[in-house]
Amino acid sequence: MADTILEMRSITKTFPGVKALENVNLDVRAGEIHAIVGENGAGKSTLMKVLSGVYPYGSYDGQIVYQGKECQFKSIRDSEHQGIVIIHQELALVPLLSIAENIYLGNEQTRAGIIDWEETRAGASQLLKKVGLSEDPDTLITNIGVGKQQLVEIAKALSKEVKLLILDEPTASLSEKDSDALLNLLIGFKQQGISSILISHKLNEISKVADRITVIRDGHTIETLNKNEISEDRIITSMVGRSLEDRYPPRQPAIGETVFEVKNWSVFHPQHRDRQVIKNLDLTIRKGEVVGIAGLMGSGRTEFAMSLFGKSYGQRISGEVFLHGKKIDTSTVQKAVSHGIAYATEDRKTYGLNLIDHIKHNTTIANLLGVSRWGVIDDLAELDAANDYRKKTNIRSSSVYQTTGNLSGGNQQKVVLSKWLFANPEVLILDEPTRGIDVGAKYEIYTIINQLAAQGKAILVISSEMPELLGITDRIYVVNEGRVVGEMPTAEASQEKIMRAIVRAEGKAS
Repeated sequence: MADTILEMRSITKTFPGVKALENVNLDVRAGEIHAIVGENGAGKSTLMKVLSGVYPYGSYDGQIVYQGKECQFKSIRDSEHQGIVIIHQELALVPLLSIAENIYLGNEQTRAGIIDWEETRAGASQLLKKVGLSEDPDTLITNIGVGKQQLVEIAKALSKEVKLLILDEPTASLSEKDSDALLNLLIGFKQQGISSILISHKLNEISKVADRITVIRDGHTIETLNKNEISEDRIITSMVGRSLEDRYPPRQPAIGETVFEVKNWSVFHPQHRDRQVIKNLDLTIRKGEVVGIAGLMGSGRTEFAMSLFGKSYGQRISGEVFLHGKKIDTSTVQKAVSHGIAYATEDRKTYGLNLIDHIKHNTTIANLLGVSRWGVIDDLAELDAANDYRKKTNIRSSSVYQTTGNLSGGNQQKVVLSKWLFANPEVLILDEPTRGIDVGAKYEIYTIINQLAAQGKAILVISSEMPELLGITDRIYVVNEGRVVGEMPTAEASQEKIMRAIVRAEGKAS
């Protein structure tokens, strides 16, 4: 364990107008799990992109010493040849290729220059078993969930004879059960002598598996903690430069009459016509109420939200939607928005934002009429609106003309919220609103949710983090296999009660 496999010395990386890293130091020992933590924008992912060759040698200052030799990686391929494999937060899989094809993409199993499909499938099957998946290797990536895609990425890394595995927010898309399985995988890799660098905002997971933790703040190394020094309070104080007494801001609910109601909602799978995904689901939200949906991955939470919002998911959708007691039509996104329903997707990078456009356009896109005169966009009105919501949601950027794709995850999420807040919805559906966001930014998102509830908005929060639901909601629905299997006031709820409702439902189903 004492042997050092990696040293990054005085790494400095500058972008136009911004010093992302300044004299950052990191060392990783052979066969250890080394966690890197910090707020969004602290420089964690930038440091790993320097290490893996995404930012090539010459574009940064400092030294990388790996297995006793200085390395000058000019591409990801260079680092992979040395056994360093990075799995980015944004998964790099090809949706319309099979699992096996994705695992060996760029590393094809060939015989006499021709792909050996038998060897490809057999090798993929073995790798899938190592990461706990039983899927057919011929299954298309687009037909499996995000959590399983994450495990396919890890299988892909194992195919490259990895010695140092870098994982950027690997459990952000996973349920608690699947997260535990992945963390156990890392422990298993450690026993095989594989070192891991784990970037995560889930401090409980880090405390569970990390041998050491390095904290980065504002592009600087703050400290490295040994296992016996690790505590959530110590990590948070180092990350944000202050203590967070309460993870969730206080709120005095002022709940009124029923605003939004869904009755007997049923949805069938978009590809498999006979597979019912949502089964006669009923739900209500009252004025000023924050309602949560809890459930394991694959329980149908996101599918329900997407099918409700303009039939963005599924087929053979049936059921009724009521707003203030009046039946409404949400069969298209435009109709749903016109009735005052907004949906902030769990996948902000694919569905929530135009990453190559700036903050201003992303903020106003869902309500162009709000910045238009006689059908023409008023540029000054749009600028005022974008600046107003940048201030309200505390988006950290150089200006509203900064490209959205260059923002940290937390600030991107605030842009998504700004977009829908400018549309002035009555009902706001938030799907994993703090996924991949640090504790400081989470607190800011929770504060915004509280402010919206105080304004009388009806808010639905879908989250895989039970403590989050228990910390910010007034009432919780528990969903399993497309059905509501429990409903409880948050004041009477606990993680044990939620899991008991799920387990009891699974027992009845079996």
